[in-house]
This record gives sequence, C-alpha cells and structure tokens, in this order.
Amino acid sequence: MVECYAPIVVFVFARPEHTRLTLEALAANTLASESELIIYADAARTQSETEPVQQVRKLIRDIKGFRNISIIERETNYGLARSIIEGVSEVCEQYGRVIVLEDDIVTSPAFLSFMNAALDRYADESRVWHISGWNYPIDPKGLGDTFFWRAMNCWGWATWDNHWKYFKKDAQQLIKTWDRQKIKRFNLDGCHDFWRQILNNSTGRQNTWAIFWYASIFEYDGLCLNPTQSFVNNIGIDGSGENCATNKLFIASQLCEKVGELPANYEESMLAVQRIKLFNKSMQETLPQRVYRRIRKFFLRHSDIVLND
Repeated sequence: MVECYAPIVVFVFARPEHTRLTLEALAANTLASESELIIYADAARTQSETEPVQQVRKLIRDIKGFRNISIIERETNYGLARSIIEGVSEVCEQYGRVIVLEDDIVTSPAFLSFMNAALDRYADESRVWHISGWNYPIDPKGLGDTFFWRAMNCWGWATWDNHWKYFKKDAQQLIKTWDRQKIKRFNLDGCHDFWRQILNNSTGRQNTWAIFWYASIFEYDGLCLNPTQSFVNNIGIDGSGENCATNKLFIASQLCEKVGELPANYEESMLAVQRIKLFNKSMQETLPQRVYRRIRKFFLRHSDIVLND
C-alpha cells in the first residue's frame, strides 16, 4: 500500500533553465515517485515574455518521475502573489496540506522526506504553523537538527489547511491594529525591518504575499520549524552583476540529506534568533552599502523575508 504524501505545488513563469534545474532536483527526491506534483504556470505579461513562457510550458509537459502530475496553465498573468495565494488555497482545501516551491529552488534529495515527516509530526499541534526548508548561514552549534522561531522563510515550505485558512492579506488592518510593541517584536525585536514590507504593500509600492503569511502566523503566536542545515538553495540569486560574490553568503555549500530530530519543545529558540540577528548585523557592517541595498532589493522584490535596511 502506497503511503499518502503531501502534494507538491510548484509555481513557474518564464525561467526555463531555473525551472528545469528545480524540477530535476525535485524528481531526484526519495519520495518523488510516490508524490503528486501540481504545477501552476503563469502567463506572460508582455510580448517579450511570450517565448520564455512557452519554453517553460513545453518543459513542464515533459516532466516525469512523480506519481501523478497536474498542470494548470493560466490564460492571463496572475503575478506571483495572486498565483501563490490562490494556488496554495486551492490545494490546501483539497488535500489538507501542501509543500510549496517556486521555480528557482533546488532541493536536497531528502527535502520531501523532511517536509512530510514534519507535516505528520505536527499535524495536530496548534502552535506549529509553517515548515521551512532553508536557514540562514549561522553557527549550528547547540541548535540541534531543527528549531522553532517566530518568522517564516519561503524558500521551499509547507503548511496545513487548518492554519493557511487564517492567511489574510490586509495591510491597512495591520496598520490600524498593531501597536509599536507588537511591530517591534514582529521586526525581531527591532533588528529586521519586516514592517516596511507591510507599509509598502499598503501604498502599492509592493504587491507581495510572504510578509502577510508571516504576519498571519505572528498574529496567532504561531511557530515556524526551521532546519539548522538548509535542504534547499535559491538559484535565483545567480547574480551576474556586481553582487554575485556576496550572494554566495546565502548558498549552502552542502544541503542536508537527512531528516534529523524534530523538536518536542514548542518554544522559540532564542539562541537561533540571536544568531540570525548577529548574521544580519554583520552583513550590514561588513558589506558596502550599495551592495547591501542591491541584495535587499532582490529579497523585497521576491517577497522573501530575509533582510532589512
């Protein structure tokens, strides 16, 4: 009898080479052949994007290595935020849980094993809302294989329908109801300016989703499970420009290849939080400001919650 594993949702657009590498790595996962893959392919925004969008669609139609593959090709451009919000909602409602990837996330062969183990382990734990596949390049000593903390990372992640149903994208409501103390804690005790993404969304400067998933988790005092050693690399940080070398800071030289121990103590790891704070502070102090600003803009543009000014 085949065990029922969580469906994998991959969001693709107009990057054929990134998409190919992402799907090849995913297919090499131990549980890929027993898992359902659902691909949402967004449509072109402009004429210049038509050709790469078609290349991506041709590529995904030839994908093999999964128990079942479903492809949803959008007829109009949804954009990343709408694509993810609607796609994750649809799959969660149908399956009760979901594993999510974008088209630039290369996974370890153990990624699906880790995600499914954590989804099973914490399915009935009300405080655990989110499972991340990536971690900051911090000192792992004393952290164990995994840890809990308040913020989420969206480079390969998973959740359950009973938590995702509380997702809400309403910047004005947060601005009205959150006081300074709450915003400070949301900002990792004043060390990261996550709140700026909320403000940018409220004015239309940004249209993102991940910051609102973090805000939804935070609103209910939820916890996010993080691996100490990353199971994924983001190949979207392949900068051919001046900050290319700096981007290597976020690339794991070796991805984790075992599930490891999952914590039974549902408390935030203050040791992990402190090291993430120190990592961010060190980057700000050691990198040239122009390079730091470029990296920050990359993360803001991709709605990944990593950096502040």
